[in-house]
Amino acid sequence: MKQKVQQAVSPIFLRIEQLDEAKYGFLLVSPVFLVLSVLAFYPLVKTLYFSLQDDDLTGTHPIGEFVGLENYVQILSGDANAILSSPFFDLQAPFSSALIVTLLITVVSVAIGTVLGLGMAIILNKEFKGRRYARTIVILPWSIPIVIQGMMFFLLFQPSLSPFVEPLANLGVFSDNPLINSQDSTIIVILIDIWRKIPFIALIIMAGIASIDRNLYDVAEVAGATKWQQFRMITLPQIKPVLFIGMIFYTISSMKIYGIVEASAGCATVPTLTCLVVQTFRQQRWATASAIAFITALVIAVIIMVYIVRFRESTNE
Repeated sequence: MKQKVQQAVSPIFLRIEQLDEAKYGFLLVSPVFLVLSVLAFYPLVKTLYFSLQDDDLTGTHPIGEFVGLENYVQILSGDANAILSSPFFDLQAPFSSALIVTLLITVVSVAIGTVLGLGMAIILNKEFKGRRYARTIVILPWSIPIVIQGMMFFLLFQPSLSPFVEPLANLGVFSDNPLINSQDSTIIVILIDIWRKIPFIALIIMAGIASIDRNLYDVAEVAGATKWQQFRMITLPQIKPVLFIGMIFYTISSMKIYGIVEASAGCATVPTLTCLVVQTFRQQRWATASAIAFITALVIAVIIMVYIVRFRESTNE
């Protein structure tokens, strides 16, 4: 019996040994990839299934009845705004629109945070006294729990407690109570998001910079290249892959922002997509909440595809 098993298995191992490195590597990670795919796609498919049902609590349809794309049509057309805690999309009230507020937070936070993270990574990559301690301090904002971060900024912009609110209000930057103003609170949430994610993007970029061959800079200095030319011609092209990966994770995290919003200004003041999903779910409108969640996933997927296309175009230039 043992001999028969060996005879049956031997051709399989022989074929595996004949695979090239790329196929062999894919074969090794395929079990993990399969498990992760199931864990990732099953909830997504289940969410899509729930979003195609009805959750009308008025009795027009029984809960759980298949209604197709009706929930999506109501959400995207604005007909569902009457039952939502805040509009999904409304150009007339942009700071009350969940989609617009989420995209605004994401775009501004990713743009500013990536630039600051890049600058921080370049500085921390230099040799200077106390660099080890500086790197440790930089990581601290990322290590603080999200709720505590939100509460810190809540106290920081509380008019009765903070010494900064009145001077900023006198300068016209914020209102007298920025935490109850949607526009001011959105800016505060962006500041929190940038503050907590700069260490993340900086660490990723630092890893990319550390992998660059130092001989390239020596050759560039001999050729008379300036520091800016070295950054533009050596550093930036070399770290571009890790930079895009960092921006993708940064974008996904910002699109799902919830904890710091709820702990600082509150979802009623800064209505993000995740806030809208949670509040709609609490109203026991599970199908509508699932539809909003699935739309959010689609928006994130589109953004990721834009990143991938843009990365391929940049590498082919």
